[in-house]
Amino acid sequence: MGQGATRPETARDREERELLEAELDSSPVKGQPLRQRLRNFRPDAESAVRALGGPLIWMRRLRAIEDAMDQHERQLEQAWRETDPADWERVAHEWDFSAINDLIARHNAHFPAESRLPMDPRTRDFVRINGKRYEREPLDADWILARWPADRSEALRVDVHDRG
Repeated sequence: MGQGATRPETARDREERELLEAELDSSPVKGQPLRQRLRNFRPDAESAVRALGGPLIWMRRLRAIEDAMDQHERQLEQAWRETDPADWERVAHEWDFSAINDLIARHNAHFPAESRLPMDPRTRDFVRINGKRYEREPLDADWILARWPADRSEALRVDVHDRG
């Protein structure tokens, strides 16, 4: 099959062309403009230009949230191992999550618009991403104590990676 090359018309091609011409003569839309088809997912010039600028703001913010989460988990793991169990709840309640919680609040407020997240007409809410809502829960002492409980005898039986 040659690209751009024309081949001689066969008897079958001629028959198909004549049938199409006959159908066109009786078509009710002959001579009328075709209905415009909307192509919602076709890349446009705007998205190409935005892509040249690197990751979008919502992508950078999600990366910052993940990096901060990893850092908190490493620090908490070390603090949990070094802190007396009687003091652990106090440490958990005093832990500062203000920076990451600010990122999470901005993510929850702006992600749908920035990422052009579509709506689900059945639920009248934004579509789920990998089966989960786009919102993230802020971190607090309950989050810490669920992963690193003050009762270490029970916690040490569970692998560190199973606490997520």
